[in-house]
Amino acid sequence: MEILVLYYSRKGSTAELARQICRGVEAVAGVTARLRTVPPVHSVIAPPEAVVPDAGPPYATVEDLKECAGLIMGSPTRFGNMAAPLKYFIDSTSALWATGALCNKPAAVFTSTQTMHGGQESTLLSMLLPLLHHGMYIVGLPFTEPVLNQTRTGGTPYGASHVAGSNTIDPGKIDLSDDEKNLARKLGERVARLALQLNR
Repeated sequence: MEILVLYYSRKGSTAELARQICRGVEAVAGVTARLRTVPPVHSVIAPPEAVVPDAGPPYATVEDLKECAGLIMGSPTRFGNMAAPLKYFIDSTSALWATGALCNKPAAVFTSTQTMHGGQESTLLSMLLPLLHHGMYIVGLPFTEPVLNQTRTGGTPYGASHVAGSNTIDPGKIDLSDDEKNLARKLGERVARLALQLNR
């Protein structure tokens, strides 16, 4: 059984959260993670991207969504909303909606922002809307997770998150806090466990 971990990342923070989520998924016996990304979009018509990018996981296809037992979707925030490349991909899933291919599957979301007040929760909610239209079961992070009560970095009841901040010493370095890693893994575990229960 596979959970699709689907994301767009520009600077690497969302990609690192995705890897932590995959660890959580694969901590559940009998479940594996399928890691996929989406290509960037351009304001002008550009030649199609290769099927596999130069670095990172392959680009997602609609078949990946059809075949998954659950979905965990992530994006950096763009003015309190999901990034255009992920929205572009999700907008191409109307055939899946028409056939109910994602209905009754578990789903969760995750995000990263530069600042604490960069729009994490509104971005997470924006990603949940199409998943609700697809009839998916939404999985969040309950406050019974002790880390959610103590974190001073990322983490919300709506999904996993990361606050990148400004690293002036090493701008390319991505440092997820221990709390952010823990909550990302917990989110992956929760979706994987629900997928198992729904497929008994």
